[in-house]
Amino acid sequence: MQGTKRRWAVSFAVAVLAGWLTIYPALAEPAKPAVPQDEEIRSVLEKSLSVVEIDKEIARIQEEQAGVQAKLSASRTELAKQEEAIDRKREDAGKVLRAYYTGERDILLNALLSARNLSGLLTIIDYFDYIFSNDKQTLNDYSKQYKTLQRGIASLNAQSAQLDEVETRLRTQRDRVAGLQDEVDTTLNGRSDADKLRALIDDYNDYWQKVGLVEVNRYFKALSKAMGKIPNWVEKDKDMLKIDGFNYTLTIPAGKLNEFLRGQDAIFNNFAFAFQQGNVVITGKNDSLEVELTGHYTLEKNGAILFHVDELIFNGLALPDTTRKQLERQFDLGFNPSEIVSFVKAKSVAVEDGSLIIGLSIHF
Repeated sequence: MQGTKRRWAVSFAVAVLAGWLTIYPALAEPAKPAVPQDEEIRSVLEKSLSVVEIDKEIARIQEEQAGVQAKLSASRTELAKQEEAIDRKREDAGKVLRAYYTGERDILLNALLSARNLSGLLTIIDYFDYIFSNDKQTLNDYSKQYKTLQRGIASLNAQSAQLDEVETRLRTQRDRVAGLQDEVDTTLNGRSDADKLRALIDDYNDYWQKVGLVEVNRYFKALSKAMGKIPNWVEKDKDMLKIDGFNYTLTIPAGKLNEFLRGQDAIFNNFAFAFQQGNVVITGKNDSLEVELTGHYTLEKNGAILFHVDELIFNGLALPDTTRKQLERQFDLGFNPSEIVSFVKAKSVAVEDGSLIIGLSIHF
């Protein structure tokens, strides 16, 4: 009996292992495609990657469009209710104003003058207070409803404008995809190796989606987390902060920044910042991919330093602006110098001589 159970267990394990070996190739990471040297092929691959990435942006904009449309529909419903409510208030307010205009309230003055004793006078004054309070409340209610309606109309107009802007962006991106796809198709149709090239395009797109995008997001996530720790790091290293009267200068050399990053996460061991010719160049490399990112910093009104991605190259191929903007939206690679010294605010940011140089001034 024990032997039978043992044989059954072994048979089951062998069957499971055989099944796993059968499906494993489908689940394995796709192989890294070779980067072609032919400029025309590289251009076609870039355009095909752009088509895929811009399609994602189209899907995102469509989702945004649906949200704005739903909000606009709800606002229109609410505005219709507000218009009904103000119609009633307008009628009540009209009655009050007509009463004053036609002299209907004069009877109250006559009653006041005809009061024969103090008790009667006080009673009439109470009536005055009650009637005038109601009149005032009626007019105030109408005024509030009117202002609410005006705000509703302004909100509706703003949402309509937002929807128009979203639809314009959607059309623009659709036109871009159509144009790029036409260029890809035209190039492929004119080549004898079109089928081979289509297979290469599929391999690159598959590799980007399953490996490249995952790794790029991993880099950006780690970098965003590390950048959030820069204020504490700078605060501990006073050599990078120079004081001249009421002005401060924060100088971050690329070497020190790279050393700091590698102390935060092992992912940065094959990763480097370089400050050159006014630009920030970030490179990362491992066995499966190479990424090169070029960008710049800008100074915001609140004193924050923001990073913008100008170019993103994956395994030698440039990715479109939509991918760069998505990474900017998803990950914050900037920081706020006021977190280093609370009473200072950034007034300038520049890349010079292999360093990031931030001018600071005292802010009250």
